[in-house]
Amino acid sequence: MSKYPFPKVDLHFHLDGSMVPEVTWKLAKERNVKLPAETLAEFKQFLIDTADCGDVGEYLARFDIPTAILQDEAALEETIYTTIENVKDDLCYAEIRFAPQLHTHKQLNQEDVIKAILKGKKQAEKDFPSIKVGIILCCMIANYDNSEENFETVRLFEKYYDNRHIVALDLAGEEDSVPMSHFAPLFVSPKEKGLPMTIHAGDNGIPENCSTVIDYGASRIGHGHKCFYDKKVMQKVIDTNTTLEICLTSNIQCKTEPSYKEHPAKKLLDAGVKVTLNTDNMILGNVTIIDEYDRAINEAGFTYNDLITCNINSIKASFMPEKDKQAYIDELKKHYQ
Repeated sequence: MSKYPFPKVDLHFHLDGSMVPEVTWKLAKERNVKLPAETLAEFKQFLIDTADCGDVGEYLARFDIPTAILQDEAALEETIYTTIENVKDDLCYAEIRFAPQLHTHKQLNQEDVIKAILKGKKQAEKDFPSIKVGIILCCMIANYDNSEENFETVRLFEKYYDNRHIVALDLAGEEDSVPMSHFAPLFVSPKEKGLPMTIHAGDNGIPENCSTVIDYGASRIGHGHKCFYDKKVMQKVIDTNTTLEICLTSNIQCKTEPSYKEHPAKKLLDAGVKVTLNTDNMILGNVTIIDEYDRAINEAGFTYNDLITCNINSIKASFMPEKDKQAYIDELKKHYQ
């Protein structure tokens, strides 16, 4: 029996950072994408060896391999399907995010990419009914002018949004390499339409970014732990009932927090912030949701009951249909000790 036998949720889950190594290896070989290893075993070891990075920039550079592979429908379909299959025994619900614009370097446009992901996702849910999945579309922070691509992502999000398949909009990338204010126009239309958003902020960037993205209409913040260091911003997070998608291991690997012990996640939870625990990039980070819980308890000060609370926070803040939430919450409450 699992040491964490309660329903488990992962709300901050990047597709390209969570590709199953065997699938990455196979797809790369089929597409003549060069990998930094001669064998599958060496490739798996490479993933482990490179999990800890010097900074966020180095961490993000590791996405070059999956991005090079995921440029056709078959690769996208197989990747989303096998990624869901890989977590079906650990998670009851996941929201998996990706940036459509990153997969248009060959023949696909963003809409083709979204359709391929939806096809693979729906087949996985049919084959593995124990898990439900929502898809989040990411706009990207880039070191070039990608505003046209970002607005296309927003347009397609508004076209495809429902609360069952395409469930939210995001902005990801190297925070503060471009000021957060630059992206304000992207979120005007979704906010006016009352559409769900979760935006990366307050990770390697300034705490004030958390306040900014709340103003943009985000009900959740990707990472967001830096709000702890500005009490006014933290209070705004609490007052607006904004949920933080905390990714402990990722933050340590990216050096945005110095250690699990010093990570403010537990202090944020105790202060009344809606904290959730998530993997971020399961394969590139060499982490599972079970690992994350172990570290939360053993190194970051969390209790077993805190894990239940975090999962209840995850269900409440998730973008799944409201009618589906209570059953998960009722089941989670049975596991309080």
